[in-house]
Amino acid sequence: MKYCARCGSEYQDGVNACADCPGNPLLVSAEEMRSRGLPLPHELDTRVFVRAGSAEDPFTAEVYAQLLQDAHIPVLVRAGRSGVVDKLTTGNVLPWWEIHVPADQQVRATTLIEQERLRELATNDEAAAAAEAEERETESPAAEAEERETESPAAPPPAY
Repeated sequence: MKYCARCGSEYQDGVNACADCPGNPLLVSAEEMRSRGLPLPHELDTRVFVRAGSAEDPFTAEVYAQLLQDAHIPVLVRAGRSGVVDKLTTGNVLPWWEIHVPADQQVRATTLIEQERLRELATNDEAAAAAEAEERETESPAAEAEERETESPAAPPPAY
């Protein structure tokens, strides 16, 4: 038998891709499922999931989840709050999304998330610097023209 590592569906040996999951991931053997720490459909899932990180928006949470899935770390993404009203009525000030992984993979997952967060910050800083440089370049010709206008002597008034 073969299994989908994403959803856990069981397939006959002649099938190569999961029909239930988006992107139709390739199926793996029972040994591969066990090596990834994933339970087979007939087994009880006894994994304990713990918080490995957080994201302030659903897009960042999706990036982190995909990063962990690519590293073969099972991940659960959970909303810490659903809106502004929750913060006002319940006092819940948790980050927008919490990223949970099996306890035995928490250190590895936390490291991967932190590395991705630092890479994103560096990318944001580079983008901001590039935008400022572009702004200076576009402002320079206009500023020079303005300076020339103020430096040139005023034209004499027209004679009538």
